[in-house]
Amino acid sequence: MEIAVSIEVSITKKFPGRGGGSAFTLDNHFEAKGHLAILGASGSGKSMTLKCIAGIETPDAGRIEVNGRVLFDSQAKVNLMPRMRQAGYLFQNYALFPAMDTLHNVLAALSSKSYSKAEKKNRARAWLAKMELSGFERHKPHELSGGQQQRLALARLLASEPDFILLDEPFSALDASLREFMHFQFLEILAGYTTAVLVTHSRDEAYKLCPEILVMDAGKPLCAGSREEVFANPGTVTAARLTGCKNISPARRTGAHELYAADWELPLRLPQIVPPGITHVGIRAHDIEEAERNFSAGPNYLRPALTRYGDELFETVFLFTNAGAPSSKEIWWKVKRGAPFPALFYFPPEKLLLLRE
Repeated sequence: MEIAVSIEVSITKKFPGRGGGSAFTLDNHFEAKGHLAILGASGSGKSMTLKCIAGIETPDAGRIEVNGRVLFDSQAKVNLMPRMRQAGYLFQNYALFPAMDTLHNVLAALSSKSYSKAEKKNRARAWLAKMELSGFERHKPHELSGGQQQRLALARLLASEPDFILLDEPFSALDASLREFMHFQFLEILAGYTTAVLVTHSRDEAYKLCPEILVMDAGKPLCAGSREEVFANPGTVTAARLTGCKNISPARRTGAHELYAADWELPLRLPQIVPPGITHVGIRAHDIEEAERNFSAGPNYLRPALTRYGDELFETVFLFTNAGAPSSKEIWWKVKRGAPFPALFYFPPEKLLLLRE
């Protein structure tokens, strides 16, 4: 069954340069059917998009619709106040009230609800218990660890009973082990919401938490779709880099099904016709294969010269060049730790990324 679009955004907003900085224009257009990750580098416009959805910033023009409700429409002169949008917004710095203890931080989210005073306290305590903060009711935010502060911010957000949730780099201040734990907790929480938007600069986080991904750069969308589609076909050099591709080379078309990767000095053959406008070719470090047959030459085969390597916890990263071309640039290969370095590599045609500048 086709899932209905749950969020549609088409907005523009110009921001003047501040403190000698250059002006910035947000020109973002996308739609999603559930949980969306907005992936991009710092300054790409991710957080500004989130603020426009929440009503903290007002676009110059455009339209925002969430779960069938129009939150903003410049032509129809609709611009709901933030509190009327019923969004749960988790700020990057959590925005906790420093003078309030944990219990009253959560109670603040219930202030507009019609529950009795006793019921509000019961609900606040229940949310603290769900976030494993029972016993910390009288602690101030500065007395909590980073993970506890995040769970408190999350308890406050959920206590407000939002229609949808917006998450702005929620894991950036956490260490690696706590971040991984919180990912699982967020997956459980996201399952209870039709619409959620996560802003992140981590491609792993985007892939793990959201089935749909929007990649942004310089205030504009670069590509969007299912996480599988975005990683398999990022479309541009910038989007490929933002999704973690280490190996990108300028390329020129040498035949209907052929490319030449200039940096690797390597001819490549593809099953599909190479479309016009392709300027680069990429391949992810995990997708390069050890050749099963010892061909001495041919498209997609490369005899490597190892330049350096290093062990990670579970993988080894090898960097190598084309042994038959001393001026070729380094190529990354990631493989299970302990694997030997092969004598010949194969670049699978179905794993090659055809990219435009």
